[in-house]
Amino acid sequence: MRLTISHTTQYHYEEPVHYGLQQLRLTPKSRAGQAVVEWKTTIEGGEKQLEYDDQHNNHVELISFDDGRSDITIHCAGVVETADNSGIVGSHGGYAPLWLFLRSTPLTRAGNNVRKLVKTASGEFAGDIERMHALSAEIANAVKYETGKTHPATTAEETLDLGHGVCQDQAHVFIAAARSMGFPARYVSGYLMMDDRVDQDASHAWAEVHVDGIGWVGFDVANSISPDERYVRVATGLDYVEAAPISGMRHGDGDERMVVTLQVQQQ
Repeated sequence: MRLTISHTTQYHYEEPVHYGLQQLRLTPKSRAGQAVVEWKTTIEGGEKQLEYDDQHNNHVELISFDDGRSDITIHCAGVVETADNSGIVGSHGGYAPLWLFLRSTPLTRAGNNVRKLVKTASGEFAGDIERMHALSAEIANAVKYETGKTHPATTAEETLDLGHGVCQDQAHVFIAAARSMGFPARYVSGYLMMDDRVDQDASHAWAEVHVDGIGWVGFDVANSISPDERYVRVATGLDYVEAAPISGMRHGDGDERMVVTLQVQQQ
């Protein structure tokens, strides 16, 4: 499937910003199941300072703000060719060793809530893939998809306490549980072509687990499936912090307002 993507993020500030830096992880990866045909990022109100590939093979662009701006726009667009590999990405790559993905982070630390969840998915299964699908189903039951209940710093334990969250929260719970079961796991940010709409409010997130003999396999708790040809992988990391589409800092007073417009559709 050939997907076209248009993603614009606009920041508006009450007071002019005299200094700001942002890291962009917005360029999809060409790996098993997808190939980037074309991709371009443009900046209004700032300029690109440098670009590099990080320890997870994410392509990172570092941009600075023009002095005195009260708004900045980041637009990326392109075409990606995808295939349905049943969520299988395959062998491990990148500079980060596989054992690193067993390490917990503040967002994915397993506590009593995660340990209780793991017990429900610790029965007899035909294989590790079936076990991970069962874990995904348990998380979908424990964490109902609902916006406005969590924020980017909500932890896996807090999400289970709340019983509600978005795809980011469900992915963090899945990662915390999978690591506590001995599976290397990572966070994925990317895009999903929805069947019922073109315009979307935000990008998507899911998790991947490394299974012996198969490699990395994706699991999307929010939609109860492994990613198919409608998904585009952009960035990976130990958690949201390492795979966030945009992150950074600024100096200046006043509130910040962000507006996102996103379209994903088949070409």
